[in-house]
Amino acid sequence: MSATQSLEGKHETEKEGNAKPYALHAETQDIFTEFELDPVYQAKARILNDALQEIGMGKYQWFLFVVAGFGWLSDNLWPIVTGLILDPVVNEFNVEGPFLKLAQNIGLLVGAVFWGIASDVWGRRWSFNLTLLITGVFAIAAGGSPNYVTLCALAAVWSVGVGGNLPVDSAVFLEFVPASHQYLLTVLSVWWAFGQLLGSLVAWPLISDYSCAGPPEACPRSSNQGWRYFLFALGGLMMVLWILRFFVFQLYESPKYLMGRGRDDEAVEVIHEVAAYNGKTSNLTVERLKQAEKLGSGSSEEEVKMDVSAAAAVKRKLAKFDGSHVKPLFATRKMAYSTSILIVLWAFIGLAFPLYNGFVTYYLQTRGADFGDSSVYITYRNQVILSIIGVPGALMAGYCVELPFLGRRGTLSIFTILTGVFILASTTARTSNALLGWNCGYSFTSNIMYGVLYALSPELFPTKDRGTGNAIVASANRIFGIMAPVIALYTNLATSVPIWVAGAIFVVSGFMALLLPFEPRGRASL
Repeated sequence: MSATQSLEGKHETEKEGNAKPYALHAETQDIFTEFELDPVYQAKARILNDALQEIGMGKYQWFLFVVAGFGWLSDNLWPIVTGLILDPVVNEFNVEGPFLKLAQNIGLLVGAVFWGIASDVWGRRWSFNLTLLITGVFAIAAGGSPNYVTLCALAAVWSVGVGGNLPVDSAVFLEFVPASHQYLLTVLSVWWAFGQLLGSLVAWPLISDYSCAGPPEACPRSSNQGWRYFLFALGGLMMVLWILRFFVFQLYESPKYLMGRGRDDEAVEVIHEVAAYNGKTSNLTVERLKQAEKLGSGSSEEEVKMDVSAAAAVKRKLAKFDGSHVKPLFATRKMAYSTSILIVLWAFIGLAFPLYNGFVTYYLQTRGADFGDSSVYITYRNQVILSIIGVPGALMAGYCVELPFLGRRGTLSIFTILTGVFILASTTARTSNALLGWNCGYSFTSNIMYGVLYALSPELFPTKDRGTGNAIVASANRIFGIMAPVIALYTNLATSVPIWVAGAIFVVSGFMALLLPFEPRGRASL
């Protein structure tokens, strides 16, 4: 099925004698070259793209923008939670702080792997609805931790829920939004910035007013309840967001996922349900999807079908780790090259980001930096400022990725390099305000970088393997993230090497982004 109309929204009328105009169509020339995807799947995906474009960006997609945004918010909120509660936790339990971060990163890794693959096996809907529930339940439980081991264990479990948010939520959103609005996947990162801001604002009164400093004998649990109140509050918030997702908003199963599993009738039904929700109608029929199976000579008798038998379905469920969703990501040389570059990018950034955040304060203090007023007020004031700076960065990302000369690759490259530059420049800070200034630049550019990276990755994976692809790159990110707290346990924090390495990794990653062979701008994702 060939492209019939560009994404700019031009209307095309039928030949004379027909008054009814064609509906808007997506530019269905996908980002992959011919024969890089299963031809039956590819043909059907194009039909579904046209159907979604015909429906347009309506009420259902905007509500989905909100509830999917909860996942972005959670993904940035909970990784900073362990940092915000670290000091009072260490004071109360008299322990090594990096173990809490290590437990969290292990949970994030498990979550990224499990939920990314589960969304391809059991569907997007269940995964989408369970991640926030798991996060909320175990975060609330962590607030009552009697000891440090229990807290680390519960942090690992709540992080299993957190780790599944982006691999699942990005796939869900991308598979319901029309091609003309795929750039909104980048704009969703504004929720990511809100997550950091929310954590800082909630921590400010709770931890600063209900915490104590000093050894365990001088800092008993009764006078150090702030971090527990903080976990109760944020865990309760996750439960509220889960209720909104599960009981208030009705998420339909992804039509492309259903089609990829041979459930064409259900896929068509979902399209019509979404159209009705938006106050529109759709012309999609099951017969149109069935016609896409007639390949080759075009004869009505010659059909190529996906294996959708009961035995095949059972086999796919039982063999969820057999690589059936991994192999298509490396099916051709160009696909393998694209996937490999993405994995390396996510891995490098997964190491560089915590390396900088974990080492810069110690480094600057040992170099004699004068931070002036070191009160809790200044600490949380600066954290809130940095969080606010990230919000316009997320919005700018959505604008830049649609510019013809930048697109996804150019935007990712430029702002990843700038993130590295600001990190390297932060080593020159000798005052609190100077460090805040460099970190404002870092916060702005890194939010753009993450916004583009989170949107670009799922766009470069075909739908039927998107969850697994997201899981692979997220796993690379988490595996390398685990290395940062391990380094913190054994390295000399006074050295400047980790800071320079973190900045250099970002700069190198920025140039690597230019090597990606596909540019999704203006193309419908399959």
